[in-house]
Amino acid sequence: MREVKGFRDFLLRGNLVDLAVAVVIGAAVTALVTSFVANFVTPLIAAIGGNSDFSRLSFTVNGSHFRYGLFINALISFVISAAVVYFFVVKPFAALLERYMPKKEIGETRSCPECLSDIPVAARRCSFCTSEVAPVIA
Repeated sequence: MREVKGFRDFLLRGNLVDLAVAVVIGAAVTALVTSFVANFVTPLIAAIGGNSDFSRLSFTVNGSHFRYGLFINALISFVISAAVVYFFVVKPFAALLERYMPKKEIGETRSCPECLSDIPVAARRCSFCTSEVAPVIA
């Protein structure tokens, strides 16, 4: 009976649900990016450059067939997908976070005596190493 309670506690932990949601959303974003690259970006490159399919490029050595064109296709697809994710997901999301969650100014700082990180002068505990810090007497 103890194992069932432990399993139930494991399933009901918040981070497990967060992870499941992240995997599902990640799969959806992957499908979206793949579709965008395959249906818009790759044909655009083909229209400009003339050829978007290198899969027929290959050579043979001692009966071994090396299809390096498939690798070139995969490499181009990876670079384009990474660029799409960066410019259409990462950059706009970072701008959105900066707009709605601006960084707080902490004012004057001092060094933590334990880890030497910069902490606010009024701090009583270091936010990096969590050690207690003596207050500054003005």
